[in-house]
Order: sequence, then structure tokens, then C-alpha cells
Amino acid sequence: MRKLVIGALVLAALGGCAGSKMNAARSGTPYKTLASDKAALVVAQCIQFGWQDETVFGVDAGGFKEPIEAGGFTVYTTGGDYFVDVRSAGAGSSVHYYAADDSMVAKRRLAALATCL
Repeated sequence: MRKLVIGALVLAALGGCAGSKMNAARSGTPYKTLASDKAALVVAQCIQFGWQDETVFGVDAGGFKEPIEAGGFTVYTTGGDYFVDVRSAGAGSSVHYYAADDSMVAKRRLAALATCL
């Protein structure tokens, strides 16, 4: 039980750091803006699942999903360096992908999320 509590506290602390980093990134331009005919929840769940693929991302595999205001979801990595805001847009959804840098990891995460559109 104690390990579970400690694990929850660590995740909460990481979430706080990631949250401020993500809010700062949102004030700028997304790395890529995309659209989908699918519902926001379906797209967000698919991205989360894809980002958790250890064969693609190794130890950096991680995808967490949280609801955001105005009917959508944020899917993000452990440190918040890569995240996507998926919002409802008509019958489909809009996808705003943010990346800390223009690296191969950023491109790999973009490719994984593109398969969900």
C-alpha cells in the first residue's frame, strides 16, 4: 500500500511539472495541426495506445490521457515534452501536437499519432 501511495505522489509531482511546461508550449505555435473525421475520444485513446508502444519508443514509451475543458483530451508523455490536444470539431476532431524540439523522437511520435486520424 505504501508503494502505491508513493507512486501516486511521484506521478502527481511529475504532472505538475509537465502541466506548467505544457501551458507554456500552448502559448506558442503547435509543432503540427491536424484534423480527423473521428471523435476526439477515439483519436485520443488511439494516440495514447500508440505512444505506449515500447517497441517504438523504448524506455520513453508513455502516454497519459486527461480530459481538458471545452470537450477534449490531452495525451502527453511523462515529462510533458511531447503532447497533443485533441478537441471536438464538428463531427470530427482537431489535433494540435506540441513537441519540445524537432528531433527524431518528435517525428516518431507524430507518425504514431498520424495513424490515428
